[in-house]
Amino acid sequence: MTSETQSENLKLAGLLAAGAVLEALYLRMHSLYYLKNHAIGFMVLALAAGIVYLIALYGFDQTRASRASFILLIFPALVFRATLWPMQPTLSDDLQRYRWDAKVQANGWNPYAIAPQDPRLAYLRDHYYEIMPGRETPTIYPPVTELIYLATWKVFPGPTEFKVPFAAADVFVMLLLAWMFREEKDRAFRVAVYAWNPLVIVEFAGSGHNDVLAILGIVGGLALLKKRPALASVSIALGTMAKVFPAVLLPVWIRRAGWPEKRSGWWAAALAVAVSVLVILPYRHGLGALRADLAHYEANWKNYHASLYTVIDWLTGGGTRAPALVSAAVIWGLALWLAWKRAEPARAAYLLIGTSLAFWPNGYPWYFTWIVPLLCFFPNRAWLLLTVLQFLSYNVLIGYGILGQFKFDPFLQWLVYAPFYVLLFGGWLLRRNRIDARENKS
Repeated sequence: MTSETQSENLKLAGLLAAGAVLEALYLRMHSLYYLKNHAIGFMVLALAAGIVYLIALYGFDQTRASRASFILLIFPALVFRATLWPMQPTLSDDLQRYRWDAKVQANGWNPYAIAPQDPRLAYLRDHYYEIMPGRETPTIYPPVTELIYLATWKVFPGPTEFKVPFAAADVFVMLLLAWMFREEKDRAFRVAVYAWNPLVIVEFAGSGHNDVLAILGIVGGLALLKKRPALASVSIALGTMAKVFPAVLLPVWIRRAGWPEKRSGWWAAALAVAVSVLVILPYRHGLGALRADLAHYEANWKNYHASLYTVIDWLTGGGTRAPALVSAAVIWGLALWLAWKRAEPARAAYLLIGTSLAFWPNGYPWYFTWIVPLLCFFPNRAWLLLTVLQFLSYNVLIGYGILGQFKFDPFLQWLVYAPFYVLLFGGWLLRRNRIDARENKS
């Protein structure tokens, strides 16, 4: 056995050990069961998993591409998810709202037209109704997600089984990324960025959040854009109709497809519009109330663990629409500029999703899963660290469980975001200095 082979075997053994430690941490999470009542214990376990994850990424980066390293990547990733999937979601009550919307549709009601607290729906209420969020307003989830809720209710109506489509979409994203990076020498590292990420595993396998449907739309769009630009726009449109944040990518995708010069660009735009209209049609009679519902959401659900949005709100005295207007101007201004420049789609998505998260009015931990698949293309230490630090935001569950107050601790907001922005801008300045130094030498 050569020294090189021996070294590689040691690296693989180290990765196997890291996987075993991660699985032990997820098993411990599973044993806590009702995580909302064990917020501190959960945060300790999750942060420990994040540290092991970052170490494992270094190990994958140092390991050459091989069948053994790929198996060591994918198999534990599936085991991690299988460990948390049987748990009922207790960190978040969102899945109970998903199930409610499904039940409402299955009984012939339009979820956009009637709020859960409406007396006409009293006969549908069960013990999960009391913990369901947003009972005072009709749904604000986009129509693709609502259609998936309805289909899931017919096959997997249970409070745990309802996670099936979201868990399946998560695994499909992982396998799609593996296919996209199949020719890369560092494919194990790049796919591990997503496949082993604890935030992704907890939020999708554990809590069953629907954000993964939009992520699948983005990754699918990236996979299709080079050879099937029109279909790529359909993927992004479906992602937008699942969770609205991919909408900022549509101008980039359509422009990249050749609009307005080429016929393919017009086809991309037309198909995106047609697919969007098609999925909206079943709910068209209830959409009149959607504007008021969104206004209610914007007025009452904002500034939860946000970063730059919070700063703008503080600078403008609070209680104004200035943060929302500034954020929208920055995000959409960047989207239109990148579209005009015909920016490379993966980089454009990375910049736009990252900017959206920085300026978004809410910073719930599952929102930060949006950036993780794009970190496979553009690994960034600051963003990787932030996906781990986001577990600190679950500190809100302590006060919420005792006093019923859903309020984020400003100190913990600093603890989460200050290291991120220091590392992000410090890394940018360091790269700029290196580029300037090279240019001066030449």
